Order: sequence, then structure tokens, then C-alpha cells
Amino acid sequence: MSTAQHKIGSGFGATSTADDVLQGIDLTGKLAIVTGGYSGLGLETTRALTRAGARVVVPARRRATAEEALTGLDGVEVDELDLADLESVRGFAERFLASGRAVDLVIDNAGIMACPETRVGPGWEAQFATNHLGHFALVNRLWPAIERGGARVVSVSSRAHHFSGMRWDDVHWRNGYDKWQAYGQAKTANVLFAVHLDRLGADHGVRAFSLHPGGILTPLQRHIPREEMVERGWIDEQGNLLNPEGFKTPAQGAATQVWAATSPQLDGMGGVYLEDCDIAGPAVEGALDGVKAWATDPEQAARLWELSAELTGVNAFAV
Repeated sequence: MSTAQHKIGSGFGATSTADDVLQGIDLTGKLAIVTGGYSGLGLETTRALTRAGARVVVPARRRATAEEALTGLDGVEVDELDLADLESVRGFAERFLASGRAVDLVIDNAGIMACPETRVGPGWEAQFATNHLGHFALVNRLWPAIERGGARVVSVSSRAHHFSGMRWDDVHWRNGYDKWQAYGQAKTANVLFAVHLDRLGADHGVRAFSLHPGGILTPLQRHIPREEMVERGWIDEQGNLLNPEGFKTPAQGAATQVWAATSPQLDGMGGVYLEDCDIAGPAVEGALDGVKAWATDPEQAARLWELSAELTGVNAFAV
């Protein structure tokens, strides 16, 4: 079976930075929304986009923290958004739509990883709810502005999607919680979301991409005990990186999502999963690079879309 998942020879790679991929690209007059754009990869993404001339809206669960982190950056505005709270999502979207502006770029960057079992909303598993359902509701509520801008929507996934496909019989992990597999399912959902959004949005001039940013130690690891990171061989007992070559800097980690959002090399394309600033190939058994077939299956993507619309009560494409 043919696949769109093959490298295009972008000329960039694992060590490219967000500024590298923006070289020669002028984003003056463009408006981007970057969830979590005040910490880790999100902060590097916001900085790079503003340096290229974009105006960036950063919806943040911790507004005061975001405002402090973004102090001194021109062209940035902060608003409140808690992705785990659908009323908060609705409020942010309504405030933004009331401004009458179009959106050119959406980077769904915020997320949580490997947290203890946590329930939000009507008992939803927090990683699936925050990483996927919150962004699903956000994009659907912002659809009028996204369509007007002919935007690119970028869904930040992870190679952790290899850990688990969709658990259709128990998406909220009510029967035996595993923090890493739950994270894997949420990251698979991020890929499937981009697959179906691209299918629905292409005729409206909206394209969607998903990606693995690379291994980067950021505040995303806040729920992982130090002893577990030591056991996994990431750091030593003093917190020093054991294999610096195996990790990217935040600027390198932000590169693939910035490339996805802005590169003319991706014009006319969409619905594909990226890594190291290029389109990824299909995953090979036993390897952690590439994209699993379960994450790009159009039937599973459509099924997830319908489930997400049912759970959130939001669907911009409802007939």
C-alpha cells in the first residue's frame, strides 16, 4: 500500500533549530496561536515565531507565569486557557473570535506526560483529555478564524505513540491505569487528529500535520520522579544528562513544529507525521522512529473524530 510517509529531503535534520528552519521566511502580518507557548518547547517556538515577525497568542493555564516568562517579547499576547476544562476552552475561543481576527498558524504544543492517574471533567483520563480532547475542542471552536486564515494546524505528538494505539474499549483507562501507555494513547490521538482534520480541512485551505519533536528534557517531565529518569538512563544521581547526544536542546526540539507550521516545502501537503524536520517514514518493528500504522489509519482517525465530537459536544464540520 502506498503511503505519503516518506522523506522529502528537506535539508534540515535533528540538530536544526527553530531559527534555522525560519531562515528567509517573513511572518510579518501572520498570527499564530501556540498553546503552552511560555514553557519548554512552546517558549522556544514563541520566541522564534516572533523573531520572524509573527504575532503570537499564547493561551495559558498559568497566566501570571506565562506573562512573566514572555516579558520583553514583542508581538505576544497572553490569555487564559485550561485544556482540561471545556468551559475554559469555550471562553478563550469566544474571546478570540470576538476580536474578528483570522488565524494563520495553530501549534497545539501544550500537554502533560506520564502523570499519576488523574481524572478531569466527567471522569476523563487527564492525558487523553488534556493532550487530545482539549485541543480538539479548541480547534473546532476556533474553526471560523482558522478557515478564514487558511491556517496550518500542527499537532505536537511524540514517538511515545509507539507505546499504545487507541484503546477503543477503555479510552479513559477505567480498568487498570498505566501512565506510559496512557501517554502513548494520547500521542496516537494527536496524530489521528491531524490525519482527519487535514482530510476535512483541505478543501477549505486548511492543512494539518503531526510530529515528534525529539527527546528534550523540559518541564514536561515534571511528573516523572528523578529516580525513574535515573533508571531510564536519562540522567545521573546529580541530575546531569548521561547522553547529551541523545537529547535535543529546546531550540532544536522546537524546530520540527516551527517547520511544520511555516515551511513552503510542505505547501500542498498535509495529514502526515514529521520528525527531525522532515516527513517520517513508516515505523519498522523494534525501532522507535517513524510512525505506527495505527496512528495514520484514516478509519481510526474518523472514528476518533466522531468519539471526540460526542465527548466534547463540539464539531465544526457537523452536517
